[in-house]
Amino acid sequence: MKNLKPILVVTVALSFILASCHKDKKVTPVTVVATSGLYVLNQGLFQDNNSTLSFYNYTNQQTTADVFSAVNGRGLGDTGNDIEIYGSKTYIVVNVSSTIEVIDTKTAKSIAQIKLFNGSTAREPRDIVFYKNNAYVTAYDGTVAVIDTTTLTVGQSITVGNSPEQLTVANGKLYVANSGGLNYPNYSNTVSVINLSTNTVTKTLTVGLNPQNVVADAYGNVYVLSAGDYNTVGSSLAIIDDNADVVKSQANFDGSNMAIQGDNIFFTTSANKVEIYNAKSQSITNPGFITDGTVITTPYTVTSDGTTGEVFVTDAKDYISNGTLYAFDKTGKKEYSITVGINPGKIALIKN
Repeated sequence: MKNLKPILVVTVALSFILASCHKDKKVTPVTVVATSGLYVLNQGLFQDNNSTLSFYNYTNQQTTADVFSAVNGRGLGDTGNDIEIYGSKTYIVVNVSSTIEVIDTKTAKSIAQIKLFNGSTAREPRDIVFYKNNAYVTAYDGTVAVIDTTTLTVGQSITVGNSPEQLTVANGKLYVANSGGLNYPNYSNTVSVINLSTNTVTKTLTVGLNPQNVVADAYGNVYVLSAGDYNTVGSSLAIIDDNADVVKSQANFDGSNMAIQGDNIFFTTSANKVEIYNAKSQSITNPGFITDGTVITTPYTVTSDGTTGEVFVTDAKDYISNGTLYAFDKTGKKEYSITVGINPGKIALIKN
């Protein structure tokens, strides 16, 4: 759920046509041991309660379509939005269900289900990052929840801007993109800076309209990719100095998602391509990463493995059918592809 256009425009419309009130299917739990491979979190359809977790095993090259359901005998819930590995645990943020599923990374066995509610009101969590044994989770109620990764309990909530999306840690601080997505068409254009020693907002910066994606490099820069209004205002890229906490540059930029690995920032573009931006030179060094003619209909997320140089890209296709994950080598040639679930929005790599 990295791009609000398919979420709030396409999937909301589709939900009126396709949503159903089915319950999770009863299944007999199985045992899975994931020593190395990858997880793909599939959002499913908004309000259709059909998020799934695909698992691809590097060793036997087998895919489990929904490993969470297979292992735990129940579904993930409605609209899985983020998945991250921290220590031996994997955290899955489920937006509409307003839960965070914590599983054992190697077995996919549920350890805890953290419910993120304010009384009876769902806070709608979005994205998660980690810092010194705390998990920080953005929520659409305009807060960042702080979760102790030892006790798996929610502590304080930090008030930020409207409809926060992605966040990243840099220089002992947290940078939160406030999209304002729930206020469509009146999007926001700010980034909240949080001091992680005190868990307080110290500054609010102005960036492009509808900021969504945030990453940090090794040179003191935080990159904020804003989606615009999907109509008259285009996407843009702002670069923040993480020492002075000022926006040092901002420009129009064709991108809808991004991921960083070392000096390389991988972007998906409106032309359905993957391009590489170099953080050291702050310039595009490869406008067309895929070199073998592989066509991706609807690039939805991108991730890179710093060890092997592999790049993984998901294709959401028409947003209502099962998607595909493509694996490319470092030269941009396809190694393999696997069928995954509906709207494959996030990838997590499992290391030995």
